[in-house]
Formats: sequence, structure tokens, C-alpha cells
Amino acid sequence: MRRLGIDVGSRHLKIAGFDGERPLFTEMVDTVWFYRNCRLASGELDIAKLNIFNGSGHDPESFDSVIATGYGRYNISIKGAEVISEIRAHVNGAVFQTKLLDFTMIDLGGQDTKASKVEGGRVVDFTMNDKCAAGSGRYLENIANMLKVTPEELAAYREEPVELSATCAIFGESEVIGRLAEGVKMESICAGANLSVARRVATMLTRYKSKKYVITGGVARNKAVVEFIASRVDGEVVVPENPTFNGAIGSAINAQNFSHSTG
Repeated sequence: MRRLGIDVGSRHLKIAGFDGERPLFTEMVDTVWFYRNCRLASGELDIAKLNIFNGSGHDPESFDSVIATGYGRYNISIKGAEVISEIRAHVNGAVFQTKLLDFTMIDLGGQDTKASKVEGGRVVDFTMNDKCAAGSGRYLENIANMLKVTPEELAAYREEPVELSATCAIFGESEVIGRLAEGVKMESICAGANLSVARRVATMLTRYKSKKYVITGGVARNKAVVEFIASRVDGEVVVPENPTFNGAIGSAINAQNFSHSTG
């Protein structure tokens, strides 16, 4: 069965196409662009209008089902799509990508951070931080923009981190300006931002101690954040091969397509 998984993130729309358990493709487009350019007269959004299907050899009509998840799953309606929860999608993706059944999952998204305790491939408990973007990708993106560096460059710094204590993304920007005025090195501020995110994540994980921790989401590509988290938990930290697309992969795979149902 051919499935199309869509993860509607706050910044990007991630898409994964699968034929059974065989991956066909992954693509990412700007979420705002999708909202503006793919809307039908009925108010639904049509994935067939995405440029990725033009000449790619992947006809959207050839997929048996479309499953959507993510930050915007309830704010929009994608034509012909079933909707599943982010937790379910990300656990599906993490189990499929890592082959683990017992772990704690940390999904580091653009707007929020979610932690889930998984036993036997099923979620037994979860919590999330959605009150402020300070522990998320948006916070790191804002800091990178302020310092005129790319997110990839920011992710490389972990030495001599300066203390950044603001608990709000907006106040965090003011704190960075203050540190620059004090003459603190840009590299130390980048490291401090990475450490700040890792500390918030580590605090969330105190209730979900595990031998394995799986980190998903776009921030999982930030090596400094991952290393800082790993130094603060008593267990192995695993990053799937495709952490950015984990939600889309989990949506496309769905529980039916592998033997370990996540519910």
C-alpha cells in the first residue's frame, strides 16, 4: 500500500512517500507558501498543487492514503487526508527508524518540545512544553538570525557557553543583546543558546528516565544540543537517520505497516 505522510510544521511542511515499508521520497516546503498557494475554493488545501509533484514521477493520485499530523493539523484541512496525533506519528517514525520498542522520545520542534515514555512500542505517558518557544527550534533560529550566523554554524558551538537564563524566546533576544554589549564572544553566546535548550529538555526528562533516548525533530540535527542533552541523561542518546522527517515518516508508515503497533 502506497501512503503519503504529511507533517504540517510551524515553519515547514514535511512530506514522506512510502510503498509499504519502502521509502519513495522525502520533501520539505515552506508552510506559509503551502497555505497561500495550495488553497482550494472549498477552503481545503490540495497537495497536488505542490511543485514537488511536477515531473518528479510521483503522482499524488497514485497514493492509496494521505495521513497528516503536525502543528497545524487542526488549523487546516488537507484534501483527502486522515489526521493523527503528533505523538502517535513521531512514535511510529521513531520505532520504524530505530527498531527500538522501549525508549524515551524527545521531539524538538519549531514551536514546542514533547517528551514521551514508550514501552513496547506504545506511549504510556507524555508531556510537552508549548507555553514558550525558548526551548525550541524557533528560539535557536532567532538567536542565529540576531548573530548573523546560519543555524548550522550555531549548532557547531558548545565550548565555553555563556549563561543564558531567560525563559522566554523574546526576552532571550534581549539577553543576547546584553551579552554582546558586555563583550561576550559570539561563539560563547551560540554555545550558551544550545546549552539553554538542552537544560530545558533535560528538566523535562527527569520524569521519563530510560536506557535509551530518541531525539527527533529538526533540532535533532543540532549536534551541540544533542551532546549537551547526552551529557545530562544516564542513558544512550539515539538520533534517527531522518529526524526532521520523522513525523511525516511515522504518518506514512502508520501502525498497520509494521508489527509493533504504537496505538
